[in-house]
Amino acid sequence: LEHFAQASDRAVKYAYDAIDNPVEGTMITVMKVWGQSLMALVHKHPEPLVTMDMAYGELEASLRETQFQLKDLKKAGVVDSGAKGFVYFIKGMLEFLRNGEVETDMIDDQEEEIYTLPLHNDEVDINHRYCTEGFIEGKNIDIEAVRKELHPLGDSLVVAGNHRKCRIHIHSDAPTEVFEALYKRGKITFQKADDMVKQHSIVTHRRSKIALLTDSIADLPMSYIDEQQIHLIHLHLLFEDVSFIDKLTITPERILTYSKDAHKLPTSSQPDPKQVENILGYLKTYYDSVIVMTVSSELSGTYSNVSKVAKTMRDDLFNISVIDTKQNSGAQGLLVAKAAELINQGLSQEAIVENIQNQIPKSKILVRVKTLDSMIKSGRLSTRAGKIGKVIGLKPIVTLDESGKATLDGVAFSTTGSLKKLVRHMQRVHKNHEILSYSIVHINNLEEAEQFGEVFTKLLGKAPDYITETSSIVAVGAGDGAVALSYLLA
Repeated sequence: LEHFAQASDRAVKYAYDAIDNPVEGTMITVMKVWGQSLMALVHKHPEPLVTMDMAYGELEASLRETQFQLKDLKKAGVVDSGAKGFVYFIKGMLEFLRNGEVETDMIDDQEEEIYTLPLHNDEVDINHRYCTEGFIEGKNIDIEAVRKELHPLGDSLVVAGNHRKCRIHIHSDAPTEVFEALYKRGKITFQKADDMVKQHSIVTHRRSKIALLTDSIADLPMSYIDEQQIHLIHLHLLFEDVSFIDKLTITPERILTYSKDAHKLPTSSQPDPKQVENILGYLKTYYDSVIVMTVSSELSGTYSNVSKVAKTMRDDLFNISVIDTKQNSGAQGLLVAKAAELINQGLSQEAIVENIQNQIPKSKILVRVKTLDSMIKSGRLSTRAGKIGKVIGLKPIVTLDESGKATLDGVAFSTTGSLKKLVRHMQRVHKNHEILSYSIVHINNLEEAEQFGEVFTKLLGKAPDYITETSSIVAVGAGDGAVALSYLLA
C-alpha cells in the first residue's frame, strides 16, 4: 500500500511536468488530491481498501470543487469531464478489488446527466482544429527539446515519456508540421489527428440527413469539404515502417522528400474493416443514411472493404450506398462535389446514386507526368527505358479507362508539348459536349497548375471549379511536378 501511495503521489509531478500549461480544476487537480490523500492516510489504516475508500471520498469532494475553479464550468454548472473520467477510473478499480469484477451499469444515469454538458452547445471555443496524438521511440529522445519544438504549433500540449519512448498530445492546426518534427526525433509508431471543427459542425449544424463519405484520394479544396460537410476515410501511406495518414499527417512535398533517395516507393494501404466500421458507426449517430464514394476499385481495395462492412451495418434505420467512382484524384473529387450538389437539392438517396452512376462514364482525368522517377521506382517503366525517356524528355499523359484502370493516353517530348496535347483533347471535347465542371490538381507545382488554369479558362470560357494540391498517395504514383486536368460532361 505504501508503494502504491508513493507511486500515485509521484505520478502527479510526472503529469504536471508533461503538460505544457497545467490548469487547475481539471484532471491533474483530482490526481493530486488522490495522491496526497493516500500519502496522508497510508500509515493510519493498514487495511488497503479502507485507506483507498477514504481517499476516494476526498477524490469525489475534489471533483465537485472543479465546477467552481474554471469560469466555463461554473457558468455551465458542471464538473470537468477529464476529472470525472479519472474518478470513474478509480471507482472501477476499487469495485474490482472488492468484488473481482466491474459492473458496467455502476455509473448512475442521473449522475451522468448532472455532469454532462448539452450536446448542442454553440458556445464551444475551438482554438485549434485537430486533436493530434503521436508516439515515438528512439535511443536518445530529448523530451524537453520535443516540447520546445511543438510549443508554437498549438495548445493543450502534453509530452510524456523518457529517452526511449515519448507520447505526445497537442491541439494544432498543422498536424503535418507536428509529425514532421517528430519524424526527426525518433521512429513514429502511432499517429492520430481528429478533426474537432468537423465534429462540432456535425453536432450543431448538420446540413442534411444524408451523409456524404469519400476517401482521401478524392481531391477537393478543404474549404469546400468543410462547407459541404463531406466526410473522409483517410488512407495510410507506409514508408520505412512509419504509417502516415494521408492529408492529415503528411504532405506530398514531405513524402517525396523523405523517399527521394529510397530504392522503393512508399506504399498505400486500404482502410481496414475496423476503421470503416468506426466511421460508419459515427455517421449513424447523426445521419439517417450515407453515400460512400470510393477511389476506383481497380486501384485500391477500399471499395471492397467498405462494401463488406456496409453489408453488415446496413439496416432499415440506416441505409448505406457504396459507389465505385472508377476514378481518382480530381475526377473523383468532381463526382463527390456533384453528389454534394444533389444532396443540397433535396433529392432522395436513390435518385442521387442513380445520377452519379450515370455521371461516372462522363468523367475523365488526364495527368501530365513531369518526371519518370516514380514510374521507374514502381516498376511500371524499366530502368533502361526510364533512362532513355529522361534523355529524350518523355512526358507521358496518364488516364483511367472505363473500368478504372490506369492507362496511357499519350506522350509528348516536352512540358509545352504535353500541354498542347491536353489543349487539343479539350478542344475536341468542348466542340462536341457541354463541360459541366472541371478542376486542376497538382503535386508541389502550383505555378504550372495556375498556368493550366489560365489556358483552359480562355479555351472553355470559364475558370476551373478549383485548383488544389493532390493527395500524398497520388503524389507517390505520379511523381513531383505532375499536373492533372479532370472534367465532367453534362
